[in-house]
Amino acid sequence: MRGQAEVVATAVVVVVVVVVGMIRGSEKEVTWCVARSEAGAMALEAAMDQVCGSGVVDCSPVQPNGLCYLPNTLPSHASYAFNSYYQRSNANPAACDFHGTATITISNPSYGSCTYPSSISTAGGLISTPNAGGGDDVGDGGRLNPPVVGSTVPAIDMAVASHLCRPLLLVMCLCFVSLLF
Repeated sequence: MRGQAEVVATAVVVVVVVVVGMIRGSEKEVTWCVARSEAGAMALEAAMDQVCGSGVVDCSPVQPNGLCYLPNTLPSHASYAFNSYYQRSNANPAACDFHGTATITISNPSYGSCTYPSSISTAGGLISTPNAGGGDDVGDGGRLNPPVVGSTVPAIDMAVASHLCRPLLLVMCLCFVSLLF
């Protein structure tokens, strides 16, 4: 009887470890898109002008009197604009290039009262997903393309979807454990 209890206890521990690992593995790491420190001023200016001029992102926070205007530097302003576009593209890595002037980071660039968007919802909603190699979108420094059927990202954030799956995963594990008894 004692041997069977040890087997059941071990099975429960294994199930718990697997479930915790699955839950942690399903959480999406938050990332931001910022200007590369070695990017040239002309390239940054051109990319930022394109992003802000497209009407796709709100660049008012980096305008005079905006919450992210200071420091009044091109890399700081470009980082805010690039990140806004990147977040509206569902943090698609292809949306953070801008002709090599931007890079993805896990360090939150927000400071003081300047908060960089960290998700679709805080960036103002979805936009068309950039072409991963076509060079025709803002993320790659080209022009904006109108959305093509099937080219938009799903309306649900996968991080949210993973949270919705947790109760189902828990029920499945409880059913498994009950089979052991």
